[in-house]
Amino acid sequence: MSNKVIYKITYPNGKIYIGKDLTNTLTYFGSVDTNLVSKDFSTEQQKDFSIRKEIIFESENTKEINRKEVELIREYQSNNPEVGYNQRPKFKPKI
Repeated sequence: MSNKVIYKITYPNGKIYIGKDLTNTLTYFGSVDTNLVSKDFSTEQQKDFSIRKEIIFESENTKEINRKEVELIREYQSNNPEVGYNQRPKFKPKI
């Protein structure tokens, strides 16, 4: 059985997206909101665009992957609009 994975995508502006892939497919890059990412890059920047995908956690257990994904989104703060593109769970700034 192939491992399920959690990955981190890093965009040219340094912002990140954390996601899970239950099939561990090499070419899967997540379901980030295209409009959210596109507005951060000019038309010219979009013509030559590279992203980095890193596997940051692996497990054969789907429940563990689901739990760990949320944990890592919070740990990396990729749901903070200044840091990343995750929209869930909703970012709550520390006061």
